[in-house]
Amino acid sequence: MSYLFLKSFHIISAMATIFGFLLRGFWMLRESEMLQHRFVRVAPHVVDTVFLFSGVAMLWLMHLNPLTQSWLLAKFAGLVAYILLGMVAIRRGPTRQIRIVAFIAAVSMFAYIVGVALTKSPLGWIGYVAALPSNPAGPGLS
Repeated sequence: MSYLFLKSFHIISAMATIFGFLLRGFWMLRESEMLQHRFVRVAPHVVDTVFLFSGVAMLWLMHLNPLTQSWLLAKFAGLVAYILLGMVAIRRGPTRQIRIVAFIAAVSMFAYIVGVALTKSPLGWIGYVAALPSNPAGPGLS
């Protein structure tokens, strides 16, 4: 399997994961019965497993050790936090308010993971913004 195929598959899996989570979060906010359907309860586990395995396959193909790459450790830590926050948001939160806060935190954590993946820095989007050239006069005004 080629790296480009795996990377594309991983990105598509990431998009499916977050779109599915956003939909389930919407249903959670609306207190919809849709969350009780068997497919809605099982499908995220299948998608997330495919997502995880595609990432592991890329690591194996590239001979990368996540224990020696700080950005990969940050992605895995972010993934664990996303999963735990997602569990609280969708099912385990004792109150609606706690589920809403966990939902927002989980989506924020997913955005952090994407930032880490794109920048290859544990700082994620902060590292990207910090690396931008500073121009206090604004664009095109220097």
